[in-house]
Amino acid sequence: MSYNTREKWTHRLHEIIFEADTKAGKTFDVILIFSIVVSVLVVMLDSVAEYRAMYGDWFYSIEWFFTILFTVEYFLRIISVKKPSGYIFSFYGLVDLFSILPTYISILLPGSQYFLVIRILRVLRVFRVLKFTQYLIEVNQLQKALASSRRKITVFIFTVVTITVIVGSLMYVIEGTENGFTSIPKGIYWAIVTLTTVGYGDISPQTNLGQMLSAVIMIMGYGIIAVPTGIVTVELSRAQPKGRSTEVCRYCSREGHDSDAEYCKYCGGKLNA
Repeated sequence: MSYNTREKWTHRLHEIIFEADTKAGKTFDVILIFSIVVSVLVVMLDSVAEYRAMYGDWFYSIEWFFTILFTVEYFLRIISVKKPSGYIFSFYGLVDLFSILPTYISILLPGSQYFLVIRILRVLRVFRVLKFTQYLIEVNQLQKALASSRRKITVFIFTVVTITVIVGSLMYVIEGTENGFTSIPKGIYWAIVTLTTVGYGDISPQTNLGQMLSAVIMIMGYGIIAVPTGIVTVELSRAQPKGRSTEVCRYCSREGHDSDAEYCKYCGGKLNA
């Protein structure tokens, strides 16, 4: 096979497997997503003892069928890109790999095949398949907002951890072991459950001072819950949406490029190459 022929073949293969703008690409992805959903359902049903007893052999055969199918698809994806490592170590590349490994590992470690439910993450491709570019824009905005607010959120989490340690220690001193606060970690556990307004009820203060402190923490919890929401909301309002295409770079296998982009903004590779 000559270089030009191979290049045309891999380009066509990449177009079908990675792109959703063509009829063939959309058909491929729809079939792929259907197969993923069915394979995940089979794994889930196989975990039910009654169904496994009746249809265990069928489940086993279907599981191997999809594993082989996804293995072939995985290697075709590697072949179709110009820089295989860009795809292999990308988010979807790792998900694709981990979605087939459990079945092979189950030969040596029975039961590990149930980790195949990770295949459901591959259904995320539905955004690209159905051309939900507006959702891709929203995802990009959310990622940008979270990245911009990571320092503020880190400080917030550190503050919350500090509060729970202090309050948990105080409750240990105030309530003591006779009221269920047998250690400082136990008090910290109570503080976390109370501050997050979960309130399991498995341990609660019995003294007046402890109940007063508990009331303060519960009221504080309602205020604290709103803080990270406000931080992310501010960053979201600053993020300016831009038009995005569904095109996947053949070099680094990343998407989210501007609709009028000619080169990949991540690696500089030429799009549609």
